[in-house]
Amino acid sequence: MKIAEIRGQDTAALDEEVLKLRREAFRLRMQRATGQSVPSSRVRELRRTIARIKTVLGERRRSTVLTDGGARA
Repeated sequence: MKIAEIRGQDTAALDEEVLKLRREAFRLRMQRATGQSVPSSRVRELRRTIARIKTVLGERRRSTVLTDGGARA
């Protein structure tokens, strides 16, 4: 998933996507632990995609705090 695609989605969709990707990463880790063949490139891709999404979510959360004048809910 490219950064432009990630920035085009809303926050709720990105939260769901992170959850889905983390589940897939967990499944791949379990497959590796049980000795099954797991493509290492897919594991790396998942980790990087999760990091990209979390970066965008963090940027959005920081920008909301800055635009709210630092008010906390």
